[in-house]
Amino acid sequence: MPAENPVEKHKEHVVLGMSAAMGAFLMFTIMNVLAKLLSERHSVIEIAFYRNAVALIPFLIMIFAMGRRDVLVIRHKPGWVIFRAVFGTVSLSTTFAAYALMPMANTTALLFTTSLFIPVLGIIFLKEHVGAYRWTAILVGFVGVIVMVRPSGHLYALGISLALGAAFLQAILQVALRYTGRFERPETVTFYFFLIGAIITAIPLPFIFVKPTLGELPLLLGVGLSGAAAQWLFSTAFRNAPAAIVTIFNYSGIVWATLFGWLIWNEWPLPMVLGGAAVVIVSNVLIIWRESRVREITGDRIRAKL
Repeated sequence: MPAENPVEKHKEHVVLGMSAAMGAFLMFTIMNVLAKLLSERHSVIEIAFYRNAVALIPFLIMIFAMGRRDVLVIRHKPGWVIFRAVFGTVSLSTTFAAYALMPMANTTALLFTTSLFIPVLGIIFLKEHVGAYRWTAILVGFVGVIVMVRPSGHLYALGISLALGAAFLQAILQVALRYTGRFERPETVTFYFFLIGAIITAIPLPFIFVKPTLGELPLLLGVGLSGAAAQWLFSTAFRNAPAAIVTIFNYSGIVWATLFGWLIWNEWPLPMVLGGAAVVIVSNVLIIWRESRVREITGDRIRAKL
């Protein structure tokens, strides 16, 4: 029997990771499309509740029907797990609100600024070093943001503020996840995110609840299931491919958002938005490439010492 080729095995894992990443960002886009459709009659907080409650069901099956009680165990940092869940809930509601107010592609492009905020937050909270190269890429990225948010009748100030606020909150979440990932299982962090998020968004329901129509039930289920599928695919992607490769697929979101916006709402982003988005994407790719190169060089130095 021929020996297994480790190089081929690695390539198979990378392809799996890339496929999972593409699927994850498609699922995230579908979740946001369904939330935008529901926002015509329902509060974004109510939509966030359905998203968390429905996404929680597979975890409850896994824990109680399949005996995975280990998912319930927070190993080391319960405060950080709760912090991520609370901020995640606010971020989710803010993201839904931004999509409700603006076209799909415009909002998605503005959310790309998450990657620009992360290095700055990494300096503040994780004491990470950011060199001149990445600072330049960050500044170029924000120039792209300025291009996108120039005054226009097609972009609303509140929607822009919400999209940029959501991007900043998502950056905080990713930095928090980078920290909690050192101590906690991904499924544990995700479970408590859904659980605490469902509890928080359930509190105002008596005041904002609107009875869903029969036609809206598939949309409500779809919001939760697509969100859960996106999280699972995202975890699968990071397990099977380098983070730099997975992150690149984030930019497929602008393709999906533009396609759904055109098919459902007959939206098409202005050239100004596409141009600004291109600048932001290029700056993000430069940041990702630089970080991957720094890690490779650091790894080579460590191996050389050993």
